[in-house]
Amino acid sequence: MKQTKDENTEEQILDAAKNVFQTKGMEGARMQEIADNAGINKAMLHYYYRSKQLLFEAVFKNAFSLLAPQLNAILNDDSSIENKIKHFTASYISFIVKHPYLPNFIIQELNRKPDFILKLKENKGFPNLEKFKKQVAIEVEKGIIKPISAEQLFINILALNIFPFVAKPLILAFTNTNKKAFKQLMIDRKTEVSNFIINSIKNT
Repeated sequence: MKQTKDENTEEQILDAAKNVFQTKGMEGARMQEIADNAGINKAMLHYYYRSKQLLFEAVFKNAFSLLAPQLNAILNDDSSIENKIKHFTASYISFIVKHPYLPNFIIQELNRKPDFILKLKENKGFPNLEKFKKQVAIEVEKGIIKPISAEQLFINILALNIFPFVAKPLILAFTNTNKKAFKQLMIDRKTEVSNFIINSIKNT
């Protein structure tokens, strides 16, 4: 009888791989450990994913495909730049609190394969900044916000949202914070970051 791939088994594999990649990184992860965590043998794992690289990309794309459309929808809705900043920050932080491995996944993969982002850009729902750029220009012209390029504003939003998750061990050490308190700090940043950025660009 021809063997067919089972969706439940594949989901088990992706969950197990996510946990191993999160703790060991791409280089430290082993296919045998992922198979053990998924409750299958290594041969079965290779039946679904022929290599660790393919499995890593599958885990990465699976998580990114959940986040990217949310962010793209916010960037392209009809709300003001102020509301976009609030919604983008709240949506990103809420997602990363649930998927804390994702920022480091992105950094790891881009450092190893800088052209990997080109594959992601081909996916439907990849964030598009065109409407955001036009809105920033309009609000600057109307005097709603101070003169700033959309690119610089978007980089500021990304940097303030992404850095704490990438630098978590550093922040834990500097602030003498435990993991539970760190999670609350990140939840508080939903308003802290958006208010900080809005106050820096808003004309009063």
